[in-house]
Amino acid sequence: MDRETVILFTRNGLGHAPAELQQGLVAKFLSLTLESGELPGKILFYTEGVKLVCEGSAVIPQLEEMEKRGVELVICQTCLVFFGLADKVHVGVVGGMGDILTTLQKAARVLSV
Repeated sequence: MDRETVILFTRNGLGHAPAELQQGLVAKFLSLTLESGELPGKILFYTEGVKLVCEGSAVIPQLEEMEKRGVELVICQTCLVFFGLADKVHVGVVGGMGDILTTLQKAARVLSV
C-alpha cells in the first residue's frame, strides 16, 4: 500500500463519456487497482463522485474490499446533502471539505480520475 498516494473521484464514473461507459471504466479501474496490489492510502469522493459510495452503485464491492485492505475512503458531507444521499452511504467515512483539503495538502501524489 502506498500511504502517500491519494485518488480523487469527482465524477460518478470515469472520464467524459456516456454514463454507461463511465460506470464500466470505473469498475474496471477499481478492479485492476485491487488486482495490482498497489493500493492508495486514501480515496476521496466529492461532487458527483459521492454517488460511487452510495446505494445503487455498482462499485460498492470493490470499494468495500479496498476498505478491508486498509484504504481510507473519505466522502464529502456537503455533497451528500446536496444530492440527498446522506442516508444512502454504503462504504467509507463521511467527512468535510476540511478533511479533504488536509489530505490533498499532505499527499505526495494525487491521482484525479
